[in-house]
Amino acid sequence: MKIAIDGPAGAGKSTIARKVAAGLGYLYIDTGAMYRALTYHVLAQGLDPLDEEQVKSALDTLNLRLETASSEGINRVFLGAQEITEQIREPQVSQNVSAVSSHLSVRKAMVGLQKGLAKNGNVVMDGRDIGTAVMPDADLKIYLNASVEERAKRRQKELLARGVNVSLKELIEQISHRDFLDSTRKISPLCKADDAIEIDTTHLTVDQVVELVLTLVSRREKSV
Repeated sequence: MKIAIDGPAGAGKSTIARKVAAGLGYLYIDTGAMYRALTYHVLAQGLDPLDEEQVKSALDTLNLRLETASSEGINRVFLGAQEITEQIREPQVSQNVSAVSSHLSVRKAMVGLQKGLAKNGNVVMDGRDIGTAVMPDADLKIYLNASVEERAKRRQKELLARGVNVSLKELIEQISHRDFLDSTRKISPLCKADDAIEIDTTHLTVDQVVELVLTLVSRREKSV
């Protein structure tokens, strides 16, 4: 099966997708990490995330590699020999990834790569447009959502665990702005596929969401 999980920033896509993939023995592809890695590469070179030509020049020199780190399916991210798994989650990257991923040349290159990774099936992929642009033929499409406040709390907890202190108010503003950029951009905007099943994770634990998704997978397998 091909399973697509979409949703806004902080809805729990990566965590849920990774655990679902591990539970099924499927390949997990963290598309967000791919765009974040490019954003990190752009910023590290002092380039303008809003300038498509500059971003394209960084894309042309991107030596990206994803490795599965454990049975949990966690993706380690490398640029050449340098591991940047932690660095791509820093606030500066988060604030600029939407701009970088809005460029047509970037979307075409990344979507092409993601389609190639997914072509053999038995894959769980998460992002903003997986069910609409990358895997419109997915056997199961999930759209995860949560309140802005809850998503900000989750991001704050994640950052504090890495020693980064950002106020909840600032994170709420950042995530709200990211939602606006992601949903209004002209190229592959964030949107729910017509045949996607929406799950509000605001008041659910990670394990509860994973169990719910696995139940949906089981039902879909029986219906095929």
